[in-house]
Amino acid sequence: MFGLGWPEIVIIAIVAILIFGPKKIPELGGVLGKSLKNFQEGMKKPNEDDNSEQS
Repeated sequence: MFGLGWPEIVIIAIVAILIFGPKKIPELGGVLGKSLKNFQEGMKKPNEDDNSEQS
């Protein structure tokens, strides 16, 4: 994963907990997941729309 080892991932996680707090981390994960889902849907829709217009 981007050339990161476990020690680097642990350090990043600790810094994230210090910055955002342990209660905010799950909320940020949910927002990130929804954003990625919407982005993927948005990437698929233009392709579907283009195909229907060309037919």
